[in-house]
Amino acid sequence: MRTWVAPGRVNIIGEHTDYNDGFVLPIALPLVTRCAAEPTADGLVRVESRQRPGEAVRIGIDELAEARERLPVWARYPLGVVAEFVRRGHIVPGLVLELDGAVPIGAGLSSSAALSCSVAVALRDMYAPSVADRELIDIARAAENDYAGAPTGVLDQSAAVLCTAGHALFLDVRRFTTADAGYEQIPFDLAAFGLELLVVDTGQPHELVDGGYARRRAQCAAAAAELGVPALRDAEAADLERIADPVARRRARHVITENARVVAVAEQLRQGADPRQIGSVLSAGHASLRDDFEVSTDALDAAVTAALDAGAHGARMVGGGFGGSAIALVDRERAEAVAAAVGDRFARCGFAAPRTFVVVPADGARREF
Repeated sequence: MRTWVAPGRVNIIGEHTDYNDGFVLPIALPLVTRCAAEPTADGLVRVESRQRPGEAVRIGIDELAEARERLPVWARYPLGVVAEFVRRGHIVPGLVLELDGAVPIGAGLSSSAALSCSVAVALRDMYAPSVADRELIDIARAAENDYAGAPTGVLDQSAAVLCTAGHALFLDVRRFTTADAGYEQIPFDLAAFGLELLVVDTGQPHELVDGGYARRRAQCAAAAAELGVPALRDAEAADLERIADPVARRRARHVITENARVVAVAEQLRQGADPRQIGSVLSAGHASLRDDFEVSTDALDAAVTAALDAGAHGARMVGGGFGGSAIALVDRERAEAVAAAVGDRFARCGFAAPRTFVVVPADGARREF
């Protein structure tokens, strides 16, 4: 068997902007999902996960298109990738998949994209070497949207495939999905400035297929339609008063201001500025997600507040929200103190102890051996 890996991700800034044709700025995590794969010729796909012992799935490849509802939810992600390759005309005679994920599930760090993309790069290398990165990303996204039922944008899969070590990925989603352009690798070397990026996993899992995420997408689409623009990427702050519904107006305000924050942070990093300067922008992004997009939680708010009170330069929730993780930009020598302060705050609030760890920008999906 050969092995392929794909990473989780955190967004430096840019939440809920990707499905609004906007801008995002993720990094890939050192944490990966591993897919050991072996081709067969028996017309079957067998998949098992180390995180799901005793739940191996065995199914005919010609059954995949109609089998979604019969499959365990976790298995829809890898099998959806296989089904999407087949739907697009690629011949897959048979396959064995053995999965092992180190990206925390439900932590807002894109464990599902890591899973889907690890399988996708394996399938490409074994059966469809002509598939370019853009199509590979679309295959993984389609598998999550159409087969697993998770209404993600293109951010997570793009980060899992395109990110490079030592860089943040500036992605212009509209240009990326409509033209042969739209992304840039921007140096993101926090260590050179004596900084670290701390991730706080609150332990409160989020779930994108439970409806809250889809409602936010629908509200954004409705706001864009009311303004008469293709997507909220095309709207400006001056347009907000034209949106009659106050909830839709708040959703639109978040997207418009978040796009501006991504562009501002990318420009500062591009010019080699001290990353401490982006801290206040990260914190403003959290306030917008909390107040205008209403996807934060008490635990996420506590993590952000505790980190800032302990000296973090900026902090915010990451991912789709409704649980998951936060990040804090901290001086290296303050990282342990900030983590301890967050833990103390959680204890006082009666929350379970969070998991905290430092991350650096890592490489995207690849064959490991």
